[in-house]
Amino acid sequence: MFSLQGRTAVLTGSTGFFGRAFANTLLRAGAKVLLFGRSDSTRAMRESLAAAYGPERVAEYVVDCADEPAFRASLGRAVASHPRIDVLVNNAFEFSRATGFNDPSGRLDAISKEQWMRGLESGIVWQASAIQALAPAMRAAGGSIINISSMYAIVAPDPKLYEGKQALNPPVYGAAKAGLLALTRYVASFYGASGIRCNALLPGPFPNTDTSAFNAPPDEEFLSVLASRTVLGRVGRVEELEGPLLFLASDASRYVTGHGLVVDGGWTIR
Repeated sequence: MFSLQGRTAVLTGSTGFFGRAFANTLLRAGAKVLLFGRSDSTRAMRESLAAAYGPERVAEYVVDCADEPAFRASLGRAVASHPRIDVLVNNAFEFSRATGFNDPSGRLDAISKEQWMRGLESGIVWQASAIQALAPAMRAAGGSIINISSMYAIVAPDPKLYEGKQALNPPVYGAAKAGLLALTRYVASFYGASGIRCNALLPGPFPNTDTSAFNAPPDEEFLSVLASRTVLGRVGRVEELEGPLLFLASDASRYVTGHGLVVDGGWTIR
């Protein structure tokens, strides 16, 4: 029931921590995956995945979502080459000092208008642009749009988690992810008659295990504190998002739309 055999999926933010896992998940389920990423590592990722799954199953589009004309043009080329798009996974987000991450400038009492706008753009506008560009190609497929939100769309970060740490989750992140939930409901309502479903995935504490990444956890103590906040007593493993992603992408959720699926080990229930 979770099969995506013969379907085409667009994945933004493909080279990030979640993106790499999502690409493999979609490919293992049988989909052809169109990788969107802003760095040259997108090409290297495509080559690696093509070797594993076959060159006909993977394509790459190297583009910065912040460059709106270029992003739109790349989405147009994807549709021209693949007139039927079955799945869109809106995974891209700007994790950097430009949005206030892991930097004192991102504190609520210091964050700049520029950081607010960059965070809202990367958290809502990029996703809306992809939806607008790809929806016509998704009508024939009765496609599934999956917006990657966060548990911080529905609860606030505890400032005590970040005391004495370089790590910082800025206010624009939760605001953008909450806005993305509202967009999810709007899109589900707007395109429901066209057979397009739109849902959101809300991951909880899934720390980036790539220690060279900008948003990697600062130390083991921080990971331990994260784990203690969940009902299950541990942080999530990225492969534990595989089932929820495939559920929303596949026919298993064909009567589910406008929903936010929380995957957080029970963090938000207390």
